[in-house]
Amino acid sequence: MKWNRSIVWAIAALLAALLTLGSAGCGTKSARPEAAPRAQALNETANELSRNPQQVAAHLESLARGIEGVQNANCVVFGKYAIVGIDVDEKMERTQVGTIKYAVAEAFRKDPYGIDALVTADIDMGQRLREIRADIRNGRPISGFTDELADIVGRLVPQIPRNIVPPREPENYGTHPAENLQR
Repeated sequence: MKWNRSIVWAIAALLAALLTLGSAGCGTKSARPEAAPRAQALNETANELSRNPQQVAAHLESLARGIEGVQNANCVVFGKYAIVGIDVDEKMERTQVGTIKYAVAEAFRKDPYGIDALVTADIDMGQRLREIRADIRNGRPISGFTDELADIVGRLVPQIPRNIVPPREPENYGTHPAENLQR
């Protein structure tokens, strides 16, 4: 069991490191003299908006809530990327949920901060995003993120029967303590 937990933590640490490195951006941006008009409009709008991740998260949550069928939204921003969990009616059919997710993604496509956002309607992921968001608000962005990431990876990693090591039985298992003293 401890061996599996260490694997989960190692994977979580690796994923956190990859996300950190990926959001930092390693290369320099080369200037393109002929940018598309849509890209220029998005860049101008992006410059007008605040670069504060919490404000960007609030902005994307607001956009998602504006879509019909979305009851609530939670967003976590890291670098230029965001993950947005949307809450929909739990009795809604899967195809309708897909349509709502598409509508949210379409709204984000027109927004400079939403262009690289991931949209999920998964209940478990939505709850985890809420918890990460709460940890960020409480001043624990890194530890909250890694804790939730470890939980996510723990759910994804399968339990393989071959890797289960049964606990050793004590030598005097099943005997009465008085019997052990008489020997």
